[in-house]
Amino acid sequence: MLSTPLLIAAGAILLLLIAAASVALHRGLRAMGEAAREREGRRVAEALLAGAPMQAVLIRADRRVAMPPRVADLLGLAQPITDLDGLSGAGGGLDPADARAVIADILAVQRSGRPFVRQVRPRDAKRMLTLRGERAALGLSSGDVVLWVHDASEAQAEVERLATEEGRVRAAFDALTGLIEAAPLPMWYRGPDLRLAMANTAYVRAVEGADAADVVARGLELIEGSGQGGPLAGAAAARDSGRPEIRVLPATIGGARRSMQLHDVPLTGGGVAGFAIDVEELEEAQAREQRFAEAQRAMLDRLSAGVAQFGRDRALVFCNQPFRRMFAMRSEWLSDRPEFDRVLERMREANRLPEVRDFPGWKMERRDWFVRTDAATEETWHLPGGVYIRVVPQLLPDGSLLLIFEDRTEQVQLASARDTLLRVRTATFDNLFEALGVFAADGRLQLWNNRFRALWELEEEFLSGHPRVDAVAEKIAPKLRNPNRGKLVTDLVRSATTDRQQRGGRVALADGRHFEFAAVPLPDGNALFTMLDITDSRRAEQALRDRAEALEAADKMKTAFVANMSYELRTPLTSISGFAEMLHGGYAGKLPKQADTYVEAILDSVGRLGLLIDDVLDLTQGETDAPLTRADVDLAQTARAAADALRPVAGERGIDLAVEIARTTGRVAGDPQRLREVIEHLLRHAIGATQRGGRVLLHTDGNAQRARIVVSDDGEGMDAAAAARAFDRFAQPSATGRGERALDLGLPLARQFVEAHGGTVSLVSELGMGSLVTAEVPRR
Repeated sequence: MLSTPLLIAAGAILLLLIAAASVALHRGLRAMGEAAREREGRRVAEALLAGAPMQAVLIRADRRVAMPPRVADLLGLAQPITDLDGLSGAGGGLDPADARAVIADILAVQRSGRPFVRQVRPRDAKRMLTLRGERAALGLSSGDVVLWVHDASEAQAEVERLATEEGRVRAAFDALTGLIEAAPLPMWYRGPDLRLAMANTAYVRAVEGADAADVVARGLELIEGSGQGGPLAGAAAARDSGRPEIRVLPATIGGARRSMQLHDVPLTGGGVAGFAIDVEELEEAQAREQRFAEAQRAMLDRLSAGVAQFGRDRALVFCNQPFRRMFAMRSEWLSDRPEFDRVLERMREANRLPEVRDFPGWKMERRDWFVRTDAATEETWHLPGGVYIRVVPQLLPDGSLLLIFEDRTEQVQLASARDTLLRVRTATFDNLFEALGVFAADGRLQLWNNRFRALWELEEEFLSGHPRVDAVAEKIAPKLRNPNRGKLVTDLVRSATTDRQQRGGRVALADGRHFEFAAVPLPDGNALFTMLDITDSRRAEQALRDRAEALEAADKMKTAFVANMSYELRTPLTSISGFAEMLHGGYAGKLPKQADTYVEAILDSVGRLGLLIDDVLDLTQGETDAPLTRADVDLAQTARAAADALRPVAGERGIDLAVEIARTTGRVAGDPQRLREVIEHLLRHAIGATQRGGRVLLHTDGNAQRARIVVSDDGEGMDAAAAARAFDRFAQPSATGRGERALDLGLPLARQFVEAHGGTVSLVSELGMGSLVTAEVPRR
């Protein structure tokens, strides 16, 4: 039996053993837990490494390679390689050139530690690999290299896509930039703070800047001013509202004031783009258009036709005064811009529309005028009371409708009257005694009457073919006495149509008839050919010609007889005058007082008979065209001498003879004796026609071409019939102032002498008011 101390010692040793075992067990359990955690962490790391986009390959300093199976799969290798030279293995791997380049990069990293990045493409694969080589981390050999392998196929495709997109965007940006620079209108860009950030060349020229940078740096604005009317007001409104803003503001460009239309467009980045359009010409064009419209409406108000214009909304926008009068429209009602239908209804109420059964349907048809795009049409409205109105609808380019109403009542009535006149003219044309034919400008026969056809015995079928004038001339030539005269018809028609000259003549037919013809140009370019039967008048003309010749011969015989008788009468008249003068002179002894009175009467009668015989001789000598003596005659002196010669006669009859000789009387070239006789004959006629106590005036004057002799009296005058016969030498004897019958040859002789000098004589007389005779004689 063990002692107690031994038992205590054994127990203590056992206790120590148990404690040591417990500690060892605890440590073993803890180590097992840590190993399990490490294994779990390694599995996690391996799982993360296997799923990582980049795989690591460890390359030892001795060229041995630790390659995961995934990298071998990426390289297209059947199994992972163990040596660096296996990168270009059979059936896969890298291209030999790429493999040599990668090996060279790895060796460079081992020597210098400088990392590298290279992209390679495995053989027989479409993928792109990115290889990144660097020295291994601490804890490995300094010659070890970690080669990270990344499959960059998707990234490369994205990079290529992005590069293509970048190129397209850059090209579009360059094109947009070039377009903005080439734009003729100013364009700019403002940042979110509305400060000017970009401007094109047109903007720089407009603000007269050096370049775009200078304009942006100085903040030169196209529009002057600030506040609501300034350049930033529209940009701020566009930025705040997110909608484009458009304004028209004035600007000074190139020293000229221009109207600019500003457009501010907000952008997604907070900035505001803007551009300006020069609308100065547009504003002026709009102003001109407005003035033109006002002038056009003022002109339409002056037209006689009614004009109404309806807008695109079919409301009345304008009507002139004739329209209001024509359709009895009140201005107050028209000011409300009534619609098209209401206007038609008001016309119907005023009884100014045609009477139709279906007025709604008729109105709907007229409403189509607003949409009709074919050619303009027109209508004629027959209104009650016999009124005709021509209506012309015209669709305007802006979609409005213009209606023109023209009162054609007078034209219709004139057309009706014209038709009636045409029918009357046709009937008259066919029933005229003259043969008529109308030839056109091309020489074709257009119209003819029955007399024309019957005269030439032409067939109706021939005339209906409208033959040419030469064919007609050929047909009528055999019916003429001289067939060659047929060509004359052709010449006359051509002269009337081409030369527009009227010509005529006479022609004889083979049957003995005579016709007078004429070709007359008509206003429309045609020619009228007329033929009149003058057979009877030709015979009468021949008879009258024979009679005139017989009368002329008789007149010559009478004149010769009168001249001979005058000469024969002078011999006994001279004896009577001589014996009477001897008795009056007392050669036969002193006569009683009563006998002296008889002798004086004989001498007075002999004197008057001598003058009458001299006048008759002058008349007969004038008919034989006796030559005049030409000399330079002082007409004023001649007039005074003639007045002095007749002053005693006027004094015996108690007549005041006044003489007025103007300074312009001058001289003439003529027969002095005949010119004096002209004045004496005129004065003698005036004295003989004036009662006792009357007055006779002799007045002479003249101009550079003619001299004028005027003799007037205040006697009894003559009526129109007597004045018409005053210069007729065969007129019946007239009564003198003493009631005697006298043959007055003074005026015929005066006219004969004046006309022999190339002058004229005229008489103005009124019964009870006297007479005035004017003789004008040319200077040369």
